[in-house]
Amino acid sequence: MIIPRTIRKMKDRMDHKHGPYAHLFEPYEGDEVVSLDCETTSLNVKEGEILSIGAVKIKGRKVMTSERLDIKLKPPKSLTGDSIKIHKIRAADLVDGVYMDEALERLLEFVGNRPILGYYVNYDVRMLEKYLRPRYGFGFPGKAIELSHVYHDIIKWRYVGGDIDLRFDTISRRLDIPMLERHTALGDAITVALMYVRLKYGEPPSAK
Repeated sequence: MIIPRTIRKMKDRMDHKHGPYAHLFEPYEGDEVVSLDCETTSLNVKEGEILSIGAVKIKGRKVMTSERLDIKLKPPKSLTGDSIKIHKIRAADLVDGVYMDEALERLLEFVGNRPILGYYVNYDVRMLEKYLRPRYGFGFPGKAIELSHVYHDIIKWRYVGGDIDLRFDTISRRLDIPMLERHTALGDAITVALMYVRLKYGEPPSAK
């Protein structure tokens, strides 16, 4: 039986409201969003393994590049030539990587109960929850914001009756946002953050 995400999040909140992670389930009342990205060995959630996690905080109109997370994990056995062609991450690049337990603890501390932003963010959330649930008994409690939906909803009036190109490269080009280290977790997270600020405020985003 597949449990809808909304019901599962409600159950998580009830199960952990008195535990050490209860603060993660409190309503978020700040003005920060965390842009998040994962590099993995496969686009198939069941088969894929996480290679790196990148995240950066957005506060209002500012992308807080000084408040970022850049985690490399131990190289998995499933790291093969096919996936290396896309993300260019080799086993040698991950020799100093951390174990998943440490990565998840650092990620939860960094994100807290803030909303998560990403490009096809549902994939990243599902990948992370594949490791979170067995260890913590819950998934990401915060709201997830999909960049391509934000982009679509804002510009759809310009393309009445036509298709809107939601490819990452196209969105970047149309918003005049440079792609920073494409197919690296931190680079993509920062690029998505800059796109989001441009869409939200219609002006060049500032970085701090």
